[in-house]
This record gives sequence, structure tokens and C-alpha cells, in this order.
Amino acid sequence: MIIQKFESWWVERGRCLFDEKRQGGAKMGWDVLVIKLTTDTAIEGIATCMAARSGAVSESYLNETVAPVVLGKDPHDREAIFQELWIIDRHEAFFPVFLPGPVDVALWDICAKEAGLPLFKYIGAYRTSLPAYASSNFLPSVQDYVEEALYYKEKGLKGYKMHPAGPVEFDMQVHQAVRDAVGPDYALMTDPVGDYTLDEAVRVGRQLERLNFEWFEEPFRDFELYKYTELCRTLDIPIAATETTRGCHWGVAQVIAQHAADIVRADVSWKDGITGTLKIAHLAEAFGLNVEIHTTTMNYMDMANLHVSCAIKNCKYFEYFVPEDNYRLPMKGDLPIDENGIIHVPEDKPGVGVDLDWDLIKKACHNYICQEYKG
Repeated sequence: MIIQKFESWWVERGRCLFDEKRQGGAKMGWDVLVIKLTTDTAIEGIATCMAARSGAVSESYLNETVAPVVLGKDPHDREAIFQELWIIDRHEAFFPVFLPGPVDVALWDICAKEAGLPLFKYIGAYRTSLPAYASSNFLPSVQDYVEEALYYKEKGLKGYKMHPAGPVEFDMQVHQAVRDAVGPDYALMTDPVGDYTLDEAVRVGRQLERLNFEWFEEPFRDFELYKYTELCRTLDIPIAATETTRGCHWGVAQVIAQHAADIVRADVSWKDGITGTLKIAHLAEAFGLNVEIHTTTMNYMDMANLHVSCAIKNCKYFEYFVPEDNYRLPMKGDLPIDENGIIHVPEDKPGVGVDLDWDLIKKACHNYICQEYKG
């Protein structure tokens, strides 16, 4: 079995989902690329890819640099393809961090379908469900966070993570107001997305400890290892990091070695697919750490995240980015979260086990490229 055809569609969402401060002056439409790999035995592997800053750039990388590596290869040779892409990345390709992962997901999807197994069973199942927490985007006011937290608590979600938009004084108001609203025992997390000084992070961390937050995520940029090490040494609350580190498991290993995180982060989009995310999960497990899988901001890829989460032990939650309507495109249906806030992995279909809306994809498509292996 070999990859015979590599197809991609660039689907424009038509709006920006980020706040103005982080969007900057550049276009940030949060577009999506859809990837389909087809074998000579007619098995299809599907994935979606972020194109948040430039669909044209992401599409060019996929079709000019990645497709030639994949075409003609056996999809079972995922490790060889993973390593070859890393060699290319080192020698001047400099892929966007979210680019190689979706191709790896499509390869796993093919192989699980060939085996007739749901993806988590093909990897090696540990469980079939886990609790989900609602994860906010950046919101304009303290009251917006309070109302959103209460809404998803009422819907049964098992926790709430806020992304307060800064400055520190505003963030601390958000933390206090949300805790007061949801009660003392509801799981809360916060992620200010890398904007704090070390002194600010210590001050906020002490507040979070008093408020019984579950973890404190990404107060610094991922490469600021000295600050992370000092924060982990100073605070009792677990510090979560490595969301955007370069270098897949090699990058995460440096963080662990320097005691710069208590919880590591990974996902199938930003950490080189299922192959890369499993490497990180197993590395973290060896050091007694959890890997909390973070959202890809695309429901289809979050389903791949779910399969990985159900194939490892050291992950406590599923991150549910809300409101879901913003991130569904182009998957059909909702994420399978029940009324008790538990998400269930699909067990009745092989591969990732969910469908894309191909009529919508082709209607919304900005461009379409197909490459075929000629032998």
C-alpha cells in the first residue's frame, strides 16, 4: 500500500476569531486547510490544518515541500516520514509549528482504517472517555468570563479555563470573580498566554493557590526556561507549559530536564501529529508528569486529540474550546460530550471516526491542489 494521491483544499472561515491585540496589523482569518491522502487501495486519510495567518503560505508548504515526501510512501512508515520531515525542517524549510502534524494524522487515519479499528484501539487503548473542561477565548470583560463559566458549568462541563486578556490587574479580577461565581470546588485553570514578568507571575500564582486553581498555564513564552524553572521552584500550584515549543519531544525534554514545568502540553496539530504527541506523552510519563492535550482549534483534529488521550494514562482532561460553533468547520456534528461533561471516543467507526462536510468544503474552497504519484 502506498500514498497515491495528495489533495488539499483551502477553506476560508471569513472572520477573525482572535482579539485585536493579538491579531496585530496582519491578516488573521483563522482559515483551515483540509488534507486528503489516498492510497492505491482507495483508503483515504483525512486531516485539517491551521492556516491562521496565511492559507497561501501553509498550502504552499504542504504542496511544494511535504507532498513530495509523502507521495509513493507506505503509510505504515510513519516514523520514517516523521524523521524525514524533521531533516527537511532543519535544513531551511522552517515549517510553521502546526504544519507537519496534520499529515501524520492522515497517515494514522489510513492505517487504522485498513486495520478496521478506531484510532485509539489501533494505537493501544487505555480508556474510552474522559472529563472535558470548557476553555475560553479572550473576552472583553470580567463579567463575560463569569457568565461563560456559569453557562458551561450548568451544561455539565467539569471545569473552566479562562484566557484573561491582561493586564495583570484585570486577570486577577477575572480569577477572583470566576471563583466566587462557580464555588470553591469547581475545577478552574488560567492561561494568560505568555505575557507576564517573573514577579507578576509569582503574584498571580499566589492568588491562584489561594483560590484553589488546578493549574497555572503559560505565563511566559515557552523559551523562557529560567523564568519557568524559578516559578516552578517558588510556587506550589502546578505550572503547565510547552504548548508552542519547537522541537517536538526534543524541545519538551529540555523543559523537563530543567524542571521548568509540572505539566507539559501537546497536541496533534502543533506537536507533529499523533507520532509526536505520543512521544511527548510517553516521555512525560517516564518522569511522572501529566501531558494535558491542548485544543487544535479545529473540531476534527480535536477528535484525533481525543483518540490519543484515550490511548494514554497521563492525561486528566479534554480541552473543549468554546463556543464550539467557532471551531466546528468543516466537521459534521458536535464533539461527543454528554450531559455530564464526559467526552466519549467513537468506537463504532475505523480511524478518526467522524465525517467532514465535503459539500461545504468544496463550496467554501479558495483553492484546490491535487498531486499524484506516477511511480
